[in-house]
Amino acid sequence: MSKADTSAEAASPSVAIHVDRYEDPNQERSKLLDPNSPVPIVTPSGQIRKVKSFTDTHKIRDVHAASGAASARSLRPYDQVAVYPDGSDSGTNQYAPSVRSLASIGMGCTDGRKMVIRRVPTSPTELFHLVRPPTPPDEDTASHESDCGEEEEDAETVHLKPRRPFWANKIQFVLACVGYSVGLGNVWRFPYLCYKSGGGVFLIPYFIILIVCGVPMLFMELAIGQYTAHGPIGALSQICPLFKGAGLASVVISFFMSTYYAVIIAWAIYYFFTSFKSEVPWASCSNRWNTPQCWVPNHNITKPNGSQTPTEQFFEKKVLSMSDGIEYPGGMRWELAACLVCAWVLVYFALWKSIKSSAKVRYITTTLPFLLIIVFLGRSLTLEGADKGLRYFFKPDWKLLKQSKPWVNAASQIFNSIGIAFGSMIMFASYNRFDNNFLHDTLAVSLVNAVTSLIVGIFTFATIGNIAFEQNTPVNVVIADSPGLLFVVYPQAIAKMPASQLWAVLFFFMFLCLGLNSQFAIVEVVVTSIQDGFPDMIRRRLVYHELLVLCVCAVSLVFGLPHIIHSGIYIFQLMDFYAASLSITYLAFFEVVAIAWFYGVDRLSRNIKQMTGQRPSLYFRFCWLIAAPALLLALWVASLVDYTPPTYRQYQYPTWAQVLGWFIASVSLLCIPVYAIAVIIRAPGNSFREKFRNSIRPTSLCDCGVTGCDLCCSDSEPPDDKATIN
Repeated sequence: MSKADTSAEAASPSVAIHVDRYEDPNQERSKLLDPNSPVPIVTPSGQIRKVKSFTDTHKIRDVHAASGAASARSLRPYDQVAVYPDGSDSGTNQYAPSVRSLASIGMGCTDGRKMVIRRVPTSPTELFHLVRPPTPPDEDTASHESDCGEEEEDAETVHLKPRRPFWANKIQFVLACVGYSVGLGNVWRFPYLCYKSGGGVFLIPYFIILIVCGVPMLFMELAIGQYTAHGPIGALSQICPLFKGAGLASVVISFFMSTYYAVIIAWAIYYFFTSFKSEVPWASCSNRWNTPQCWVPNHNITKPNGSQTPTEQFFEKKVLSMSDGIEYPGGMRWELAACLVCAWVLVYFALWKSIKSSAKVRYITTTLPFLLIIVFLGRSLTLEGADKGLRYFFKPDWKLLKQSKPWVNAASQIFNSIGIAFGSMIMFASYNRFDNNFLHDTLAVSLVNAVTSLIVGIFTFATIGNIAFEQNTPVNVVIADSPGLLFVVYPQAIAKMPASQLWAVLFFFMFLCLGLNSQFAIVEVVVTSIQDGFPDMIRRRLVYHELLVLCVCAVSLVFGLPHIIHSGIYIFQLMDFYAASLSITYLAFFEVVAIAWFYGVDRLSRNIKQMTGQRPSLYFRFCWLIAAPALLLALWVASLVDYTPPTYRQYQYPTWAQVLGWFIASVSLLCIPVYAIAVIIRAPGNSFREKFRNSIRPTSLCDCGVTGCDLCCSDSEPPDDKATIN
């Protein structure tokens, strides 16, 4: 009979687990040893370490302080020989316990690849089930359902959602990222900002910022989210507590965006149902809302000064019923209010079961729009004057590169479309398995985002070229660069198509799907951050996960109502300028500084190697450390130096409205310095230096003092020496 055993002095009266293996199948194969006996653990580097107890070894003073370390989930399964109760001692087993697995004692959160210990085992049978479950968890079930709840759930708590579910497969994760990037960020914002910035000149800073900031920061955010298994607030608080405010700021911005992105979806719903009429109402000037200034485009006649096309008047006079300025609020647009409620109902029922429900919805809302985009691209290229618009889109005016406007708008577009600094990608990655190779995901999402932007730009500017041809005007003055650009350009092109009602229904259904994709991601950031920040309160007060989602949707709906009064479009423009455009480069700068400078590129590289098996390339590390922070700082300073108040066409906002805009921006901007001061004040230490050092110390990893521990933020690699057990 051969037996593997260890012994060492015990320093504290704590419970340990030890598994003995006997060759004789008739003998008892495992027993619970004395509580003071040490535990042999095989680390990822192959060394054998004797661990006396979780509390003694890792020096974590209480369960709540340790939750950050345990919630980072176990490391990916390492190729190691494990000893099992059934006598097998060879081969690799994906359910073998690791150091991080044993660190889950008393807290327990699993992705189906590690051991969860809720209480001390009291019999050999319990120990067998803990060390090696009789039946490995089903892949799909384990992906959806986390074992974070109590080990024995009664009928009253079965409805509670697990704290951290997982994507059922890699396709769901990629579809979520692609759906967000190809949502409103590309179809609505990209053409609007490109036209506003001068056309082709916009593409140069767009691709420069995409390569220098976009791709590296997307890779960084996916790494942080996957490693910490938390949303933006929880992830940054573990990586660098001093900059937890950056995570909070991203959630604040996401909340603001959710209020007015839902309004865009409401507009799309309104157009969608209007398209079912026998004749689309934006095709002529014979409607009751049309004014004498309404003019039907004719190639032989130049557009008169002060005139408007039927599509412009339908959007402004009928849909918005807009007033003369933000100081004239008017009443509520009840038709839009009903559409807004409908939009939030769709969002709620897509998110009420967390990613388990939203992932299934994305199979339709992400894939179908791609097919329709290709169809509309083919149609737009056949329009008269399309070449005129394409020249404006691809031929840059080099003089405009000296201005900061194209650069700032390009940065805003990159961050909005990919989701950088908004917390969306960190949140999506937090539902990944620990060993997911997110480098492939980063490249796929970035490539799809860039290609889709170009495709959308082509069919948008081909359509604008057709409008310029019909109106006999230059492309750069054919329409106003307002947020409603999409609702003016596309309906005008659709009105001239055969079976225009069918094309209108398809287009606005596509736009509705794209808007919902963006809205899903934005609202999930808020919900996930609340769950990560107040898990006990959510379970105790709201009880149901569905109630939390309902509360978030209801509050966002209320904050969105000012956008659908008669002066709502002016409030919409104000929110979009100050909440999403002005603040985002500032937030992105502090995010990359917190992760690359304070947490450290080397430490992040080791974390990535733990997850993927290889360190990030020199290019990524250079961008994180130098290129991206320098470019973001330059863009932020340039946006402040060249600051000009927002406008809506020729309308100038009054001073009080600009002050309101800066207040909206400050809600997110001040999160970072205010929270940093609060963290330093509360940090332990007798001097400012000690408090500062403690405030930048990562909390996601334990301070065990054991060299090479895979839970520690040690600056040294695990030693090469290995111990053996005889």
